[in-house]
Amino acid sequence: MTETETNAYDVVVLGAGPVGENVADRTRAAGLTTAVVESELVGGECSYWACMPSKALLRPVIARADARRVPGLRQSVQGPLDASAVLAHRDYYTSNWKDDGQVGWLDSIGADLHRGHGRLTGPRTVTVTGPDGGERVLTARHAVAVCTGSRAALPGLPGLDAVKPWTSREATSSRTVPGRLIVIGGGVVATEMATVWQALGSQVTLLVRGKGLLPRMEPFAGELIADALKEAGADVRTGISVESVTRENGTVVAVTGTGERIEADEILFATGRAPRTDDIGLESIGLDPGSWLPVDDSLRVTGHDWLYAVGDVNHRALLTHQGKYQARIAGAAIAARATGETLLAEPWGAHAATADHTAVPQVVFTDPEAAAVGLSLAEAEEAGHRVRAVDVDLSTVSGAGLYADGYQGRARMVVDIEDEILRGVTFVGPGVGELIHSATIAVAGQVPVSRLWHAVPSYPTISEVWLRLLEAYRDA
Repeated sequence: MTETETNAYDVVVLGAGPVGENVADRTRAAGLTTAVVESELVGGECSYWACMPSKALLRPVIARADARRVPGLRQSVQGPLDASAVLAHRDYYTSNWKDDGQVGWLDSIGADLHRGHGRLTGPRTVTVTGPDGGERVLTARHAVAVCTGSRAALPGLPGLDAVKPWTSREATSSRTVPGRLIVIGGGVVATEMATVWQALGSQVTLLVRGKGLLPRMEPFAGELIADALKEAGADVRTGISVESVTRENGTVVAVTGTGERIEADEILFATGRAPRTDDIGLESIGLDPGSWLPVDDSLRVTGHDWLYAVGDVNHRALLTHQGKYQARIAGAAIAARATGETLLAEPWGAHAATADHTAVPQVVFTDPEAAAVGLSLAEAEEAGHRVRAVDVDLSTVSGAGLYADGYQGRARMVVDIEDEILRGVTFVGPGVGELIHSATIAVAGQVPVSRLWHAVPSYPTISEVWLRLLEAYRDA
């Protein structure tokens, strides 16, 4: 019997996705010895099955759509996309699903990588089962950070496993273009993947249980994207439930609540996320396997002064950039507590993930793009703020007209009429993803409307929408 090896560290990080990498980066920068445990690829979901491959697939789609709106260019881009070249572009940005580069980065910061499945086996203790079945025990003097992320949540339809449905992983890594694709869901994954595969040649049928797309954004965002998907040839249906799915002689058959049978070559379920905490040993420390992990603003798990949950697992904001922000906060908080420094835990302090509550930005890379930060009008009103929404048609901005013939888009800012600050901003239209950081600064910085008048947008850019929004607020 092989003797179990034991290693002691200041910090043990469970999961080597972007979140785990950033926790390790901050703790190593503070001089704390750090171990990182990973059962799959270093770089995690974002690098290989989410952010990077999806945006690599979407970029040619959006570039072609933009080019078709430019005089003198549109006639040159009327043909189909070269699907093999687009998929090869995707493969390049996933490093062909090899993690050598990211392993090298971990090594460069002085973190120790332990490959294998890590499970908590008691306070401050992680047991790693390696690929060869051998076990290694890692102990943490100061903290264990759970950064295991989330996985696609599939509905409990009978026989679904036999159908071999796509989840977000298969949708971003498929090496072939299905002739027909059913997409179930109305959120970010559903809308982005419907955009990709329709453009690459699939006939997409998008089935949405709710009233519209992107239900967590302002309603007009989902409406404009639904219109664009329909114009591109997709069949978009709302208020539709799927009661059963089978695969018959290779063909997927989805039966709706009305009894309609819809056939396709593949079916993608983009119906939410679940925490990857079902097999990490939570029961050994009195927590429920498979649960989201509640944390304070320093990302420390409730009731456990040594345990941190960072990124998707805490269910605060399931976005890579927000998880990395949390990781920077958590790493700094771990270091401060380890060295006895004063914890700056007040809102917007160095050890408080305050933006999770009020200033979370997101871009949906569809055509048109949708970008938002902070609260929607409905969310602000529900939170008890006295607010007013100010809307502007983006096509009225000179920069938008120059960007594309027939530009269609909309902007909204939600203004707190008591404090005269912005509670939220939403843009929908071609190219608006690059506008959202200015809005994020305004919301996170709680910049007064009176000061925003002095932030002069360059002419003629789409950013001039800021002036139009402020004028509309003043004149209302």
